[in-house]
Amino acid sequence: MYECPCGYAYDPETGDPDNGFPAGTAFEDLPEDWVCPVCGLSKSVFTAMD
Repeated sequence: MYECPCGYAYDPETGDPDNGFPAGTAFEDLPEDWVCPVCGLSKSVFTAMD
C-alpha cells in the first residue's frame, strides 16, 4: 500500500476503479500523471506503507 500525505491509501487489491484502474493494479503500473483521488497530489508524493 502507498499513502498520500492527505491520508488516502492506495491499495493495489482495491485499485482506483472510479478513475479507471481496476482491482489488482499495482501502484507502479499507475501512469505518472495519476493523482490522489482525494486531494489531487501527484503520485510522486506517495510513500510506501509497511
